[in-house]
Amino acid sequence: MTGNLNAAGVWPRPPALPRPVFSDQRWLDAVFLHWRIPEAAAAAYMPEGVQPDVFDGSSWVGLIGFRMEQAGLGTGPGIPYLGSFNEVNVRLYSREPNGTRGVVFLSLDATRLPVVLATRAAGIPYVWSQIRQWPSFPGGDARQQATGAARTPGSANQSTVGYSVRRLGAAGARSNFGVIPDLHTAAVDPLSIFLTARYGMHGRFHGRSIYVPNTHHEWPLFSAKVHRLRDGLVGAAGINVKGPPESALYSPGVRTRFGRPRVLGTNG
Repeated sequence: MTGNLNAAGVWPRPPALPRPVFSDQRWLDAVFLHWRIPEAAAAAYMPEGVQPDVFDGSSWVGLIGFRMEQAGLGTGPGIPYLGSFNEVNVRLYSREPNGTRGVVFLSLDATRLPVVLATRAAGIPYVWSQIRQWPSFPGGDARQQATGAARTPGSANQSTVGYSVRRLGAAGARSNFGVIPDLHTAAVDPLSIFLTARYGMHGRFHGRSIYVPNTHHEWPLFSAKVHRLRDGLVGAAGINVKGPPESALYSPGVRTRFGRPRVLGTNG
């Protein structure tokens, strides 16, 4: 496998993280699916002072699933139970006039009700859902393969990585999606980096537009083939997409830290 041997040469350098550190987290077994959408469709969801970020003449909507591990407050240890859970989000891509790039979350599904309640109080659109991470095919998961961990002798070279989501209630949206990572093909193309090299989120808090920064190393990123896709979350968020995603990616994960938020139009 090639890993991301060339990623450091093409990834943007993350900006310095404003102190204090508010949270330390690990995002593991990340699946990224992305579709092109019209810029006008994304613009309707941008906070004031933020515009859609565009690549190849299009805005993009992403369906992303991952396993949150050891999320903690500040630089302390992960919070037992509440700091580890499955998450699936639908997001758009944003840009400030000064060039600062970020993401805008349309929804974030999580399995921990206290986390959902606390983040919704802060203006982050979390939804309480049941989320199951798919087990891999026999022989070890893709994260073990990507990081070089030992596999069972004679195991298959390919594993699926995916997530199944069911929101509570009879009419709750559902999603079932997964990929087969190609762990021999690093994804260092401009589109893959545009979609994943994001060091903050734009949102609204008490009627004001804010930016919440984070920092992490470049994702160890691999091309992937869609194995299963039956999604209702993107449509439930108000975005219409058709057909298979144009981009499918997998990463074994990164460690990230979140810093002090700022109100847009201010320097700190």
